[in-house]
Amino acid sequence: MTSSTSVREKPADPEEPPGPGDPEQPEGSGAPGRPTHPAAPEDPFDRDELPAPPGATRALLRSLLSPLRARVTLAAVLLLVQQAVVQAGPLLVAYAIDRGVPAVRADDYGPLIAVGIGYLCCAGASGALQYAFIIASARVNQDVLLDLRGRIFRHAQALSVDFHERYTSGRLISRSTTDVESLRELLSEGLQELITVLLSFVYISAMLLWLDLGLGAVAVASFVPLYLLVRLYQRRAGRMFRDRSTAIAAVIVKFAETMNGIRPVRAFRRERANDAEFGALNRRHERTNGNAMLEMARYVVGSRLVANTAVAAIVLWGAQRVADGGLALGVLAAAVLYLRRLYDPIDRLGMFLNSYQSAAASLEKVAGLLAQTPAVPEPAAAAARPLPAPASGRPGREVRFDGVRFAYRTGGEVLPRFDLTLAAGQTVAVVGSTGAGKSTLAKLLARFYDPTEGRVLLDGVDLRELSGAELRRGVVMVTQEAFLFSGTVAENIAIGRPDATRQDIERAAEAIGAHDFIMSLPDGYDTDVRKRGGRISAGQRQLVAFARALLADPAVLILDEATSSLDIPGERAVQRAMHTVLRGRTAVVIAHRLSTVEIADRVLVMADGRVVEDGSPDALIAGTGEFADLHRAWRDSVVS
Repeated sequence: MTSSTSVREKPADPEEPPGPGDPEQPEGSGAPGRPTHPAAPEDPFDRDELPAPPGATRALLRSLLSPLRARVTLAAVLLLVQQAVVQAGPLLVAYAIDRGVPAVRADDYGPLIAVGIGYLCCAGASGALQYAFIIASARVNQDVLLDLRGRIFRHAQALSVDFHERYTSGRLISRSTTDVESLRELLSEGLQELITVLLSFVYISAMLLWLDLGLGAVAVASFVPLYLLVRLYQRRAGRMFRDRSTAIAAVIVKFAETMNGIRPVRAFRRERANDAEFGALNRRHERTNGNAMLEMARYVVGSRLVANTAVAAIVLWGAQRVADGGLALGVLAAAVLYLRRLYDPIDRLGMFLNSYQSAAASLEKVAGLLAQTPAVPEPAAAAARPLPAPASGRPGREVRFDGVRFAYRTGGEVLPRFDLTLAAGQTVAVVGSTGAGKSTLAKLLARFYDPTEGRVLLDGVDLRELSGAELRRGVVMVTQEAFLFSGTVAENIAIGRPDATRQDIERAAEAIGAHDFIMSLPDGYDTDVRKRGGRISAGQRQLVAFARALLADPAVLILDEATSSLDIPGERAVQRAMHTVLRGRTAVVIAHRLSTVEIADRVLVMADGRVVEDGSPDALIAGTGEFADLHRAWRDSVVS
């Protein structure tokens, strides 16, 4: 049956330079005489560097904390009051030395008892306020982490297929685990340390200046070298923690890739080579982690040296003034206590800086991820259009590629400009060598990608004008892998229509021919298929995928290499199911095995991204073109 629809290639734009070739085609497999193009520029995704606008990290942190502004304020007030209570201790000591001890010599114990009671009250109030602060801050921390993990998961699902093909799942796992954990450490420990140090600096500086202007001035002056040390540490450590975040992501990527591909790893004895590669990545992470710890050690040693020098100088000068009668002993004792309280948190400030630099590097990675926009965006609600009501008595919907050209973001034109119309209710097989552009054509129809130029129309409606839900009701794709999720067989079939009843699920499975094998499983439709459907065979997984598609009842169905990985019995079972699932709808069948083409009304032969032959299977077999050669070679291989 020769179709009346047309395939017309448009000439390339003469002002447009040629692309670097079809990325789907293996290197060196181009046709003789094709020009050699320079390699595509390095993809920043390969370096784990996602582009983000300036200030994206700060904007992300603000967006996480803004809804919790009241609770953040409460936690800050609690810590503010707690630090004020804590810093009253040295003043009480000074009062006890200068007033309480002389009063005791005069048999007046009142001032000393008052100091003791005051000190106990301060200790009790400090503990209660610290407890309240920990509760309040813990709730803020957990809400922030809950929000962030949810954002990462939802955003990763919303991003287009081309993003996931460039950015590995291991890196996404690292973003939602290791990087979120770095933020948790900062929120749960680091921020309290920072606020404590800052409040201590303000309170103690004010108290020292009030107690004695000279001692206070010397103490404040000692902060200058400490500030310079902090700035130096920040500059050096920031780069190291960014490198560490990238290094641990590479370790996770390698681990996830190896475990997901454990069968070929074992089949091809890749254990030793993988171990060497993993060891190199692990050593890189070890070096970056060690460099960060070494930088931390330098900061701690430098800060302690400055702090101890300042304390020694102030104590010597203060002792001389006490001996000369120019300074009260209690004031010197309080000053020394305040100085110790001021300098003791210096190490903790280093721990905060450690947590801060780690969290800043992680937040930068997460912000870069969340800044990515889908290459296939949803239309605005006001601009979204519904599909027209199907014509009475007409199966499926018409598909039209109108002036379509497609090239990947990383470079390389895959499909030159072309026009193509698929009649409603027609089953079209697309064949061709690897890299010819068959799967890209299917992905454009499924709107996993948008055309670089032109439109893909479904009954005259541009796919870009359809909401995701409307598109998925109209177009469903069954891939070669037939991915099954952990869960029961029934749950996997119902993915195509979550509101389906058990009777609907069983009817779909019976129509496909999957009911008998499902009932032979230990728990029938309630059998857990486990990870990736590993409990059942490849052919059985494909039948479950067909039942899922039949239950969804789309107007357009795409089968991408549905039988290429199956044995002969499995292929025959799937082909019988294909007759059922393709009936009454428009279908595009991407086929490597020509046995699959026999069910098609029309065959498109593709080469180098172009449709080079178009017609019914019988007409093309009777001709002298590429499909006739392919069919002849396939028939000879079957006979032999």
